[in-house]
Amino acid sequence: MTFDKEKILEYCNRISKNTLMETLNIQYVDAGEGFLTATMPVNPSVHQPMGLLHGGATVALAESVGSAASFIFINPEVSEVRGIEISANHLKSKREGMVTATAKIIHQGASIHLWEIRVVDERNNLVSLCKLTNMVLPKRKKTH
Repeated sequence: MTFDKEKILEYCNRISKNTLMETLNIQYVDAGEGFLTATMPVNPSVHQPMGLLHGGATVALAESVGSAASFIFINPEVSEVRGIEISANHLKSKREGMVTATAKIIHQGASIHLWEIRVVDERNNLVSLCKLTNMVLPKRKKTH
């Protein structure tokens, strides 16, 4: 299979319509062999009560980019991806601007994908360091 960056980004952004990714204004902006990058604006819609970027919004960004990245490696006609574990270390607070999350593959097995997701600010300062484990499962038939 030929790697088509533009097709991958278009697909990731298209399937995000009417999902949490659209609610959080997550945009997939870059892709390459072994990585996927997305951005999310930091504004009051993703703040916690103290006016800072909510850790849950950061984790949602990380899981979104890591899960979409796993999807790039599978055959969607026969397999599907499920996130089974995520951890996050929040290292820097952020009040406004933009954060960028890049998922890089650590382990690409037949049934388990392990991703490191670095969430950085506009100056490339590390905001959060996340680790996501995805399971690759046989595609199930829809029952509805």
